[in-house]
Amino acid sequence: MKRPSWNKSSYENTLWLYDIKNQTKTLITTNLHTSIKPQWSPSGNYIALLPKNNSLINKTDEVQNKQQLEQYIYLYSLISDELFFIQIGKDTLSAFTWSNNDSSFYFAGINMGLTNKENDSYKDEWKDVVQYRESMIRSSTIYRIDLNSSNYSLPVERNIIRNVSFLIDQLLYVPFDEKIVFSSASTPVENLSDFELYSIDLRNTSSLLKLTDNEAFEFELQLSIDGRHLLFQSFNVNSKKGTFTNAQNGLYSLNLINGQITRLAEKFSGSIIRYTVKPDSGVYILGQLGTEVHVYTQQSPTEELIHHNGWNGTYESIVSSHNNGLIAFVYSSSGKPMEVYLIDNINQLKSAQAITDENNLFTRRSLPQIKVYSWINDNDHRVIEGILHYPPEKFESKNLPLLVLIHGGPYWACLNMLHLVWYQWAPLAASEGWLVLEPNYRGSTGYGDEFLNEIQYTPLSRPGKDILCGVDQLIKDGIVDPKRLAVGGYSYGGFLTNWLVTQTKRFNAALSGAGVVDHTSAWGMMDLPTILSHLFGGFPWEVPHIYQSEAPIYQLNKIRTPIHIITGEDDIRVPSSQSYILERGLHYLGIPVKLITFPKEGHSMNKNPWHGKIIVREELKWLQKYGNQSMTYNESSSNSEKSKLTYALHFYMLLFSIVIIKN
Repeated sequence: MKRPSWNKSSYENTLWLYDIKNQTKTLITTNLHTSIKPQWSPSGNYIALLPKNNSLINKTDEVQNKQQLEQYIYLYSLISDELFFIQIGKDTLSAFTWSNNDSSFYFAGINMGLTNKENDSYKDEWKDVVQYRESMIRSSTIYRIDLNSSNYSLPVERNIIRNVSFLIDQLLYVPFDEKIVFSSASTPVENLSDFELYSIDLRNTSSLLKLTDNEAFEFELQLSIDGRHLLFQSFNVNSKKGTFTNAQNGLYSLNLINGQITRLAEKFSGSIIRYTVKPDSGVYILGQLGTEVHVYTQQSPTEELIHHNGWNGTYESIVSSHNNGLIAFVYSSSGKPMEVYLIDNINQLKSAQAITDENNLFTRRSLPQIKVYSWINDNDHRVIEGILHYPPEKFESKNLPLLVLIHGGPYWACLNMLHLVWYQWAPLAASEGWLVLEPNYRGSTGYGDEFLNEIQYTPLSRPGKDILCGVDQLIKDGIVDPKRLAVGGYSYGGFLTNWLVTQTKRFNAALSGAGVVDHTSAWGMMDLPTILSHLFGGFPWEVPHIYQSEAPIYQLNKIRTPIHIITGEDDIRVPSSQSYILERGLHYLGIPVKLITFPKEGHSMNKNPWHGKIIVREELKWLQKYGNQSMTYNESSSNSEKSKLTYALHFYMLLFSIVIIKN
């Protein structure tokens, strides 16, 4: 569960234990590392988790100075309700997994580079000079930690299993064959062959077996209930080898005995969002079709995928107990805030009861109503759809001011959900009187692989045309006022915002977040150059005409729209230099522009909750000043509007609920 800690200007990541029998919750920690999931021990008596930092352990300055590099895993005992700190050394942990009992676990540590002696020698020769590619971290070490179950406070024994020449993203222990399977990773993402699956035989650790060779991203590894199949999700970007032909997230099963890979839910035309293993074999699948994410089951790759009738909306995550078959899931819809639910039968989805009450505030508010809206791209006659968020009490009203809010990705989609973060704030904007259109343009998931791949070679012009045709249709239908239009988006939504304001003068205001204006320099600086070169159909020197024709930088002189720009100071996904280029160009052109940078923030802007609040506050001000021509800035800043703004910002108290069920 993620909460803003306003006084500390940070986020509090909490882990709770829910007692099903007594229906009570126990707080385990407020210091949870969110990128590595907690794991139940084989006996179910312990939960291993990674702390966000070691501040709870190294409390004094003296200890911090001596042990600032020491790393720990927390071990929570369900029996004694104690939290033990297991010191694992100075390696930065990237993945861990329990063995077949509670006495040991394995973890992958990132090799940070030189030993102290080697580092001293390097400094003698190079001083403070950095050799760029040589300085990249590209290796890991797998360790086994043997615990002293009689006293967890005693030092543990650390054994090296093997060094590997790549980073490790996830580890799994395979009991029946005494193996470890794991996924490799790389940063920056320069080569898809850096992302594969491997196994190590623990009886002969010199043997490293490569399980895949498909140039795809493999993630979310789980063992089948019999332990003989490795399940994983995969996303590919039209690999040159053509091993995988799907473009959206797919689900696969790898036979650990013969190495054969089989696709599950093969006939499903949407995107697999999540899955979990069923206790009686098979899998529960969360599949996205259009703007909905529903629950499905499949017993085996040869059997039919079964859709389970539940609520309309988005089932965001799902887990199942291997002991009693209970199922927990996180669900929300536009009119129902996100909570955790518990059922004992998958056919009881509609009668599920929430076990959390974190977002009760929204059940007492008049929330915007949504409607799925479809239109046709005039150029190629593709049907495009999106979600309309109407202002409260104005459902299906006419002649409304329009904000086009564009999702990032581009391989993502706007969904029927209430997941309010600073970059997904359509309900908030609607509560301020705007009709909000969230378009699922070409490249969005949930509409088939062909629809997703049609963004390639025309990564801005084609989805841009999709969006503008949607605006045209809304005007023709009398739903929006053509004189009161605004547009905005973050990440790829920022890419498209920057593009759209060069293609039309109809928008009165624009909100650009982490958007690119020059794709060639972005390709050279970002941490995902492979994705960008895929979108454009090649490297900048191979298809320079596409990089130039699809770049806003060469068409900035066409812009007449005032633009508000935000960027994270430490963003390596979309470097902040792109925002500075845009701001400078608009400044020279005399277009109203404001650039706000956020210190110590990367692309996700998840360091300081005040930053998200300030982003929305300032973007609302920009919309009030420029976006709605029927209102003067002074009028929009009146006391009544300030009161409405204060109310609207309550949306940013949304709490993210995560549940882990005992296996």
